[in-house]
Amino acid sequence: LLNINVGGRLFQIAIKIAARYPITRLGKLALYTDPMKKLQLCDDYSVQKNEYFFDRDPSIFHYIFHFYRSGVLWIMDEMCPSNFVEEIEYWGIHLKYSQRCCRILFEEKQDELSEHLKIQKELEAELEPLDSAEHFEGKFLGRFRKMIWNLIENPYSSVPAKIIAVMSSFFVLISIVGMTLSTVEEMKHKTGKMWMEQLEMICAIFFTSEYLMRLISSSSFKNFLRAAFNAVDLVAILPFYIQILFENLDEADTLYHEELHKVENVSKLGKVLKLIKLMRIFRILKLARHSTGLRAFGFTMRQCYQQVCCLFLFIAMGVFTFSALMHSVEHDVPGTNFTSIPYAWWWAAVSLSTVGYGDTVPDTVLGRVVAFGCISFGIILNGMPISILYNKFSDYYAKLKAHENEV
Repeated sequence: LLNINVGGRLFQIAIKIAARYPITRLGKLALYTDPMKKLQLCDDYSVQKNEYFFDRDPSIFHYIFHFYRSGVLWIMDEMCPSNFVEEIEYWGIHLKYSQRCCRILFEEKQDELSEHLKIQKELEAELEPLDSAEHFEGKFLGRFRKMIWNLIENPYSSVPAKIIAVMSSFFVLISIVGMTLSTVEEMKHKTGKMWMEQLEMICAIFFTSEYLMRLISSSSFKNFLRAAFNAVDLVAILPFYIQILFENLDEADTLYHEELHKVENVSKLGKVLKLIKLMRIFRILKLARHSTGLRAFGFTMRQCYQQVCCLFLFIAMGVFTFSALMHSVEHDVPGTNFTSIPYAWWWAAVSLSTVGYGDTVPDTVLGRVVAFGCISFGIILNGMPISILYNKFSDYYAKLKAHENEV
């Protein structure tokens, strides 16, 4: 017999049985004749008791012990997959010796644990700043840049840092409100327009100063440009300067071109300016820097992109299918709007989303049956991913909030 002491518990295994599995640790212990090789396989050996000591988990060794007796490796649900894999690798036993049903469940549990750890790591990285206070040690103007970094990136470091964080959110909201009011007819007059331009200038100056302070305090220029939030900050300030540039070009065209060309250029520049002004709406994304909820939403979309893409695929399939069916039963009706399948796409998309504008409706009984099927499919389709997305969002939000409180 082999006297095996695992973590203080004694087990006895017949040498003949252990030798059946020569590639395992105990199989080698049973087959080796050289005492030095045997000592390399265990942690200690008692000459008086003839015991081989292993400093391992005795509770898991029960399943190893059962494997040598029966030839089947048991896997219990309550075991930690990582710990169990580490133990069986130490003893040299492969997972293939377990039953297929147990192995499938265990591998699923392993994948679930790996996915959980991956998400946990990404959640922690979501809240980790681009730089840390240690990165400024030994750098040029390290203390000064560290002070600016704490002021801009760490709102909890001091009262001025909190004030700047609040001001950043305040200017974002003011900028969005200003952009909204600039489209009101009463604000397009000279006085209102002047006020809106001044408000836009103040907001642009603040956003530019904030961006430059982040750039100065960054320890790596390459990492700074790669960061998503810094790209959002750049998008927030670029429209203001591009607008000034195009307005200057507009004045140059007025001075040096003939009337016809001038009108054409003004029209083109006007369309470009409208598009550039519209880009200011992306400033609202700056709120995500200080909003856990927006971060959790973005993180949920990134983690669930496969489910979201699958949902869009099903919607596209539904649109093509029901638009083709509707066209086939309605195209002969006088005055119908379903003159072709592409014309029926809008109706199918609106019906699948359960919005139902009512601008295009079927006239025949078969058309209404197709419409009912389209709406029913839309209800089922829209209801499927909502619970999954909401549960993941609430879970990620709670974890981000807890991690924020720990920090």
